[in-house]
Amino acid sequence: RINKILYGQAIAERFCHHQTCLTRAPEGSTKHGKEQLQCLQSLNRRHAELAPLAAIYQEIQEAEQAIEELESMCKSLNKQDEKQLQELALEERQTIDQKINMLYSELFQSLVPKEKYDKNDVILEVTSGRTTGGDICQQFTREIFDMYQNYSCYKHWQFELLNYTPADYGGLHHAAARISGDSVYKHLKYEVQRIPKVGLSSRMQYIHTGTMSVIILPQPDEVHVKLDPKDLRIDTFRARGAGGQHVNTTDSVVRLVHIPTGLVVECQQERSQIRNKEIALSVLRARLYQQIIEKNKCQQHSTRKLQVGTRAQSERIQTYNFTQDRVTDQRIAYEVRDIKEFVCGGKGLDQLIQRLLQLADEEAIVELLDENLKSPK
Repeated sequence: RINKILYGQAIAERFCHHQTCLTRAPEGSTKHGKEQLQCLQSLNRRHAELAPLAAIYQEIQEAEQAIEELESMCKSLNKQDEKQLQELALEERQTIDQKINMLYSELFQSLVPKEKYDKNDVILEVTSGRTTGGDICQQFTREIFDMYQNYSCYKHWQFELLNYTPADYGGLHHAAARISGDSVYKHLKYEVQRIPKVGLSSRMQYIHTGTMSVIILPQPDEVHVKLDPKDLRIDTFRARGAGGQHVNTTDSVVRLVHIPTGLVVECQQERSQIRNKEIALSVLRARLYQQIIEKNKCQQHSTRKLQVGTRAQSERIQTYNFTQDRVTDQRIAYEVRDIKEFVCGGKGLDQLIQRLLQLADEEAIVELLDENLKSPK
């Protein structure tokens, strides 16, 4: 609440400062040169941006003043033993408190920076860890992929399978899908490079620990990422089954290598080589687009609590503890009971995602507060 008050005060002070500057600006200021005109235009724009925020903060101040008056009245009524009037005053205070909370929510929702890519569709990729966990980890990778497919259904998004490489015994090595709908990237962006750590009991009653990764790639338009054919190496070969045998008689599998970055994309989902090439190009564009986004984010924010690392076990993002039936998000110390219900991809997963979004908004506001309090008017 203190941060909210400080930031509201900063907005009000800056609004008053800009208003004073505009009031003092001479009518003939346009004659003093292009530089002064640009300065005045900038002040006008900033004044227009701050005006609605300052109006909300003024409402908050008026409501808080009303609370102070009610508190004074309650003390007076208490001395006069006017219990009925005191109860009415307390009810009025609760109503004003609710209004203040609503106004603060309105103020800060309008202040939270809008991410450029929040409305983008995404490409989801899941990959099983190759060194730990074995078959158990591959089976868990399939469950996580199914979880996101179910979550897409829960959010009424479209889920299009792009690639699916099964493992033995019903597991999954790698899979990719395109998810389209309302603000998909906004909801899934903190699942990027998510690294669950798995504790599973096998039939031999050994405890296995494994890793798998989830990568969310914002889906770009072709105009955002242009691929020069000279930068691509295209390999084709026959598809192989889980046991290594050839399952196709034609070279339908397509592997793309982006020479400048070394990125490799492979697709064998369709029987058509042309279709597999289209899918692989789509995934490659998304990966290159992700690199551009990450570069921009690194320039804007040096460190963020919600940022994540590589696929190494030491960099845990989430822990799935099956023996204790518990999911823990390490970034925000958030725990969910009932893993079976959670991996269904419904309300449980959505609650965690909403909590991550809420904390990200709060973090962004704190950064804004720091910047505004430090910067000159």
